[in-house]
Amino acid sequence: MNTENKNKVNTSSETPLSATEDFEQKINEIATFSSIGKELTSPIELKNVFRALTDQIRKLMAPCNWSLLLLDESGENLIFEIAIGEKAEKLHGMTYKIGEGIAGWVTKNERPKLIQDVSKEPLFSSKADELTDFKTKSVVCVPLKVRGNCLGVIELINTADEKTFTDSDLLLLTTIADYAAIAIDNAKLFKQIEKLTVTDDLTGLHNSRYLHSYLASEIERAKRYEYDLSMVFFDLDHFKEVNDTHGHLCGSKMLSEVADVVLETLRKSDVACRYGGDEFVILMPETSKENAVDVANKLRDAINKAVYLVEEGISCKVTASFGIACFPDDAKNEDELINMADVAMYQVKNNKRDAVAAI
Repeated sequence: MNTENKNKVNTSSETPLSATEDFEQKINEIATFSSIGKELTSPIELKNVFRALTDQIRKLMAPCNWSLLLLDESGENLIFEIAIGEKAEKLHGMTYKIGEGIAGWVTKNERPKLIQDVSKEPLFSSKADELTDFKTKSVVCVPLKVRGNCLGVIELINTADEKTFTDSDLLLLTTIADYAAIAIDNAKLFKQIEKLTVTDDLTGLHNSRYLHSYLASEIERAKRYEYDLSMVFFDLDHFKEVNDTHGHLCGSKMLSEVADVVLETLRKSDVACRYGGDEFVILMPETSKENAVDVANKLRDAINKAVYLVEEGISCKVTASFGIACFPDDAKNEDELINMADVAMYQVKNNKRDAVAAI
């Protein structure tokens, strides 16, 4: 632990404390823990939580190396999210299985571990040392637990003063980890909620809320840098017949499958949105109208070739009508761009369908 830190937590002392000293120490500890809580739970975004955690570890603990490992989506592997210290950058991307090494054991058992000499610890894994050419001597590792779940661990390696970790270090790190777990969980929940507000829950594409927000910013960028911004507006042909014949559940499944085709076909720079019903919009930054027509024709072919509702035993086909408009040639703002692309689409819709038209 950093001996220069004025708020250092000390849970034991060789010399008995007087009543006044003991009271002052407890007040000091409470103030320190309160400060930790405020610093770690204030940020909303995960990257800012990580930054606050890094600051707290640096100020209060000052180990030679330390890491934050979080469980992946499968819940079977620990991934190094933060690795700080000598040659620690080599650890990024490395994983431990649940139960592997000290970090894996702490995650599996959801119990902290203080090891003053790893050479006498059978749980110790030298995998990280071999990768970084580092010598681990002592370790303190605590779980990140919140709402009955373990998110991962914080692990400190070696003290800066060449001593070993103590119970005082374990208490302080456990406190930091408790607040960090709350902050990480909150940040992840915030990210999920934020994603839900801009994502169509049926297709997984962006929704109209996102479209209008993104389109407004892209219009401004197109003005500033004087580039084209193209929009493709398309609508499935005779989609009502699918709902009438096979039911709305099958209709919804088809929309989801069409969205999969869209994502597989488009370029990485293109942004696909479900506008509503069976209507879709694709934004193409820095794309001319001519290039947008080419992309739309490629997407039209892909939609036509796909077979839908196979798992339902229906195996049907569907076509779509496409309209294209471009900023600044066809529109002066976002509302006009959507309207002009929609007009172009209805030109196809009112003619033969299954085609691409540009304003």
